[in-house]
Amino acid sequence: MVSGRTLINSVNMKKLLAILLIMSTGMAVFSQDMPEEVQRYEHMFFEKGAENNTVAITNLHNIICKGNAFQIAFNCDFKSECAKAGERVNFDVPQAIYTREGTLLIPACSKVVGTIIRIEKQRIPNKNARVYINFECLIFPDGTAISMSARPCTKDGSLKEGPWHTAGKLFAYTLGLGIVGAGAGTGFAFIPNPAKLGVGYAIGIPVGTTVGLITGLITPGLKYHAKAGENITIILCENLCLSKQPECSCNQ
Repeated sequence: MVSGRTLINSVNMKKLLAILLIMSTGMAVFSQDMPEEVQRYEHMFFEKGAENNTVAITNLHNIICKGNAFQIAFNCDFKSECAKAGERVNFDVPQAIYTREGTLLIPACSKVVGTIIRIEKQRIPNKNARVYINFECLIFPDGTAISMSARPCTKDGSLKEGPWHTAGKLFAYTLGLGIVGAGAGTGFAFIPNPAKLGVGYAIGIPVGTTVGLITGLITPGLKYHAKAGENITIILCENLCLSKQPECSCNQ
């Protein structure tokens, strides 16, 4: 037969366990619902074209605000003529990204995944190909994936060959046909009188260079090509909320 004291101790133990269970459950709920509070604001290093450089440091996250820009690199060679809308393109974060104040935001060896949403092929007259990409996923070295929204940090939000490549194409056409024109002018000058070489050059070179420049202007523009490791700058379309990151190293 169970004694009265034993029964009382058993009841008290059950009450104690029930209280501990309720307290532990309440603490778990409290920890999950802990309000997020901004502790301070820090700043990213400005990239050309960035609209913001503010980073909100909270008790739970580091939040890179909309309009910030940073660099990523192509994971492999890219050619616009071989790509199509809907394809995924992989990028690397070549160097760790810190705030000016020294807070680690994105570790080195992180990855960014983008989806091609449109490709405009090169067109006449001399209009370069344009590639539109939505950068939608950031992957940390530990495999944690975070959704993001970013685009190329250019005036029209596309990737295309720069003005120097376009100028080089026009120069190549102009120089090439200028040489052809000079040769033709020299040949014509020799036919009636070899002494008229100067006249042949004077006629052939301007005609050749003019034809070359016009040809360069009315031909299709350049395709967009990028080599593995080539950097581009992207700009955030929405705030990027990141978990706190420990210092780490990686082998690429």
